Amino acid sequence: MTNATRYPDVSVQLTGNDGNAFNLLGLCQRAARKAGLPDDQIKTFMAEATGGDYNHLLATCQRWFDCH
Repeated sequence: MTNATRYPDVSVQLTGNDGNAFNLLGLCQRAARKAGLPDDQIKTFMAEATGGDYNHLLATCQRWFDCH
């Protein structure tokens, strides 16, 4: 398994925003849509991101997108 970010061109500003899990999911989802990711990939991200605790959510965001 590689540690490469799946979509490094999709930038998501997580710091300085509301850290609520639902807000973070929304930020990532909007960035993915804006970047033109297919719906099936967004659904896969959402399913993976919501499949664990808050730390799992953050790790999933970082695996999928360029988070800062």
